[in-house]
Amino acid sequence: MNKEVVGSLGWGVGILVVALCGRYAREHGYLDPDTVTRLVTSMIGLMVAWFGNRMPKAFVPYAWARKVRRVGGWSMALSGLIYAGLWAFAPIPVAVTGGCAAIITGIALTIGYCFLLRTKANAA
Repeated sequence: MNKEVVGSLGWGVGILVVALCGRYAREHGYLDPDTVTRLVTSMIGLMVAWFGNRMPKAFVPYAWARKVRRVGGWSMALSGLIYAGLWAFAPIPVAVTGGCAAIITGIALTIGYCFLLRTKANAA
């Protein structure tokens, strides 16, 4: 099986296991519902950071595509870590707003960089 597929399946199974264990712990009084929500949502942020870390490592034949993957990888890795950190430590309303803003900013930076490279290519 492909290394990328194994990693992706690992994250999916890991998030499901954390969610099921959190539900069990919540039902038996070990954790409160907010803690379970924070655990599972922080795992999602760590998954985004992991995928961002993997982006620049994939082979692409064109130099412009490597540049986009590098910038996209950095922006997604950082936004995923910010998302996970906010969900782990900030109040929930701040985590929702700030986490969504971090992910949207990471995506916007990547798309903006694509447009910048396209503009430079058209000008040359």
